[in-house]
Amino acid sequence: MSNTLTAPARAAARLGFFERYLSFWVALCMVTGIVVGKFLPSFTALLRGLEFGKGSQINVVIAVLTWLMITPMMMKVDFSSIRNVGRRPAGLLVTLLVNWIIKPFSMALLASVFFRLIFAAFISPTEADQYIAGCVILAAAPCTAMVFVWSHLTNGDPAYTLVQVSVNDLIMLVLFVPIVQFLVHGASSLTVPFAVLLTSVIVFIVVPLIAGTLLRAWLVGRHGRTWFEGILLPKFARVTIAALLATLVFIFAFQADNITDRLSHVLLIAIPITLQVYFNAGITYGLMKWLKVDHSVAAPGALIGASNFFELAVATAIALFGPQSGAALATVVGVLVEVPVMLSVCAACNRTRHWFPAPLEGEV
Repeated sequence: MSNTLTAPARAAARLGFFERYLSFWVALCMVTGIVVGKFLPSFTALLRGLEFGKGSQINVVIAVLTWLMITPMMMKVDFSSIRNVGRRPAGLLVTLLVNWIIKPFSMALLASVFFRLIFAAFISPTEADQYIAGCVILAAAPCTAMVFVWSHLTNGDPAYTLVQVSVNDLIMLVLFVPIVQFLVHGASSLTVPFAVLLTSVIVFIVVPLIAGTLLRAWLVGRHGRTWFEGILLPKFARVTIAALLATLVFIFAFQADNITDRLSHVLLIAIPITLQVYFNAGITYGLMKWLKVDHSVAAPGALIGASNFFELAVATAIALFGPQSGAALATVVGVLVEVPVMLSVCAACNRTRHWFPAPLEGEV
């Protein structure tokens, strides 16, 4: 009974000033990024050119900010608790079903219907192909980095979230390329650069995971677990949110011209992507509830099923079609849509916590 009463309180307590008004900060950062990109083009080009290896499209600035965003989340993970995932496989199986069967194919269907039929009077067939390609790339890259932020906001199980993300990353190494090749209509000769995918996974996942693990072991050994979890970790909340907001500023600065030159198309692209986010979040959350999965697993699972690895998607679209392409624009619109929409999904998950069974005593 005590767990049922205190879980919402713990989720509410973790919402600081920035989290409570995150929607406003997100919108402000997007606008700021576009302004910077338009009025400081030389500075923006200089930063955009900083990459991990020639042609990798993995921007150094975005990578560093991602490390600041994810490493504190990785520091929360107690690897001894990962064994509990084997006792609760339903959440992981639902996540994999939605991410690799339902999500990419539903996005391809929605994008085709909207861009080739409903919006045919507003965009050319060539633009439609580009936008569909961008949406497919976006949907074929399940969320990794941002999931730890969403999990944090819903009081999710960090160890289980890590397993969900890690399994997705391993599957992504095998399925990302063939899924994109299969679903992008008329692009049978499309070659998704494996180096971009591998570098992205290493930069955005492996590096912060190793850093977080080593820091946790060192700090717990030096100061004790109580100090580490009760005093140090809460101080990182603002760092995580600040890194997220700065990431948005730079992504939108780098794509400012592409966004402003086709503003009406941005609105059109946002419609199927928004529908897809809510559809996948809803079906994942519903399946989790039906299977009586703990809320600490169900909420992050719904968020993983709905959100995307936008850092990878943007980099891949640019590497394939160029920075000013329609495919690149579609992936950036995915960022534009995802952050505020996912915040609404987080809020819905927190409000419906009572739909799920309380965790068993001693369960992580």
